[in-house]
Amino acid sequence: MQSYSIGEPGKPWNDEHKAQWLAGQSVQRSYNDEVLAKLPTDMKGFSVVQYGALPYDEARYPLHAIISEPMSQTKPTVLVTGGVHGYETSGVQGALHFINNEMALYASRFNIVVVPCISPWGYETINRWDPLALDPNRSFYNDSPAPEAAQIMAFLASLDTTFLAHIDLHETTDTDNSEFRPALAAREGTVNHNWNIPDGFYTVADAQKPQLEFQKAVVEAVSHVTHIAPADDKGCLIGEPMQSEGVICYDKKKLHLCGGMTDAPYVTTTEVYPDSPNATPEVCNRAQVAAICGALDFILAANI
Repeated sequence: MQSYSIGEPGKPWNDEHKAQWLAGQSVQRSYNDEVLAKLPTDMKGFSVVQYGALPYDEARYPLHAIISEPMSQTKPTVLVTGGVHGYETSGVQGALHFINNEMALYASRFNIVVVPCISPWGYETINRWDPLALDPNRSFYNDSPAPEAAQIMAFLASLDTTFLAHIDLHETTDTDNSEFRPALAAREGTVNHNWNIPDGFYTVADAQKPQLEFQKAVVEAVSHVTHIAPADDKGCLIGEPMQSEGVICYDKKKLHLCGGMTDAPYVTTTEVYPDSPNATPEVCNRAQVAAICGALDFILAANI
C-alpha cells in the first residue's frame, strides 16, 4: 500500500493527522512580493478589486481580481484564473504577465476578469492543498468548505454577467507523483497509483462541452512557445484518452473543478510541464500567456 509519513495505510486521516500535515508546512516565498506587488496600480479600463481574504490570515492573504471597468452589456465576458493550486507557479505568473502586457490589447472586444492567485497560502507554501488539507480544485460546489473556492464563486456571482470563456491556468509537475498523489492516497486511506507525467503542454477540455476546435487553437498557439506533450504508449495523457494533439477531457462540474464553476461554453484548463529539461520558468510563463491569447484570438476569429 502507499508509503507516506503521516497516517496508517488503508485508514483515512483524522483531524490529528491533518494537524500533523499542516505543522509540516512552511512559507517558502512571498505572496506580497511575487503577486500583490505585480498588480497594476492604475490601468485604463480596468480596476483592481479585493473580493475577499483567506481566513487563515486575512491581512496576509487578501484576494484580488482585475476586472474591466465598466463592464459592458454589449461585450462577451472572459475569465482567466491562476493559482487555484498554489504550487503551480506559471499559472500565477503567467496570469500576471497577461495582465500587465497583453490584457489591454483585448479590452475593446471583451469584458475581462482575471484572478491571478486563487490560493495564496498554497502559493507561499508551494502546496496543492489549503491549510484544511482540502484541494481547492475539487471544491467548487455550493457551500464549499474551501474558502478559496467559496469566495471566488461568490465574487463571480456578484458580477451579474454571463461568461463566454474560462481559461484556467495549471501545471503538471514531478511533485504530483513524488508528493501530492501519495499525500492524497494517505489522506483518503487508499492506494496510490502514480501516473506518467507528460513531457510538454496539454489542455483539459470539459467532457460535457469539449469544443475541440477551440482546444486545438490553444494548443497551436502554445506550440510556438514550447513543445506539446505526446501521448503515452496507450494513447493517453495522465491516464485519459487523448482527443486530439495535446487535448484530454474531464467532467469538470462532476469533479468540482475550477473550470466547471461557470457555465461558459468555451472552457480550457492549461497544463504546463515546468520540470521538462526543455522548459524554463520564463518559457512556462510565456506558454500560459500564449494559451490565453490563443483562446481569445480563436473567439475573435470565429466571431462568436
